[in-house]
Amino acid sequence: MTKIIALYLQVLLLSINITFGQNILSDSKPFKAGENLEYIVHYGIFNASYASLKLTNEKLDGKDFLLASGYGKTIGLARLFFKVEDYYSSYFDDTVVTPYFFKRNIYEGGYTKNLEVKFNSELQNATVNNIKNQTIETINTKDNVQDLISSLYYLRKNFSEEKVSVGESFTINMFYDSKNRELPLKYLGKDIINTKFGKIECLKFMPTTNRSRIFKGEGSITIWLTNDKNRIPVRVQADLLVGSIKADLEKFTGIANPFEIVIKN
Repeated sequence: MTKIIALYLQVLLLSINITFGQNILSDSKPFKAGENLEYIVHYGIFNASYASLKLTNEKLDGKDFLLASGYGKTIGLARLFFKVEDYYSSYFDDTVVTPYFFKRNIYEGGYTKNLEVKFNSELQNATVNNIKNQTIETINTKDNVQDLISSLYYLRKNFSEEKVSVGESFTINMFYDSKNRELPLKYLGKDIINTKFGKIECLKFMPTTNRSRIFKGEGSITIWLTNDKNRIPVRVQADLLVGSIKADLEKFTGIANPFEIVIKN
């Protein structure tokens, strides 16, 4: 179970990353520096992991960026058996949400990885510095590429029901683990879910996943984003071959717009 939880901390970030194509801009401001989102990952009745996403204003190479810092760890009994400490950082401009610099430093039960990736959007490539293996390579990237973290903010800024209809699928364009990756994802429409904050109207998405030793297959992962100006991910759920894992928004501060609740608890 503990290895499943470590994987799910990555799924929590990876599965909500969607891209819609080039040159799609929005005047909305769904996020700002100072936003902090915190999640608890549940396996059955157990609180197994904690994850957070925080936004700050930062300078890098003389340029202004938003820095999204992601952190994940096992907690409680899960931490006693399988320690996880994952750190992610993404520097991106907040106008079109284009990644500039990405860092991933993880420890998962003895397995470690330490990567830095610098993106060149004009040349469409990424320079990967594998600090652990002491290697540097430059890899061509696809149009409108996003990193693991920036793609979440790209989705929040650009998703529009006028551009994507219920039942339609679209594809991730992501650079992750030194590879270009694509993942089809379907928009399932609106859904009202019960949370610790009350009942919230959400936009519901389903990534296409293949059956594996962990996931049941297509439709096994579902994502809910608030149907308001914030587009906050409030829940991610994965159905496993044995049981299910669910990540729920536990706490939020510094959001850009009012948090809309249908019925308060």
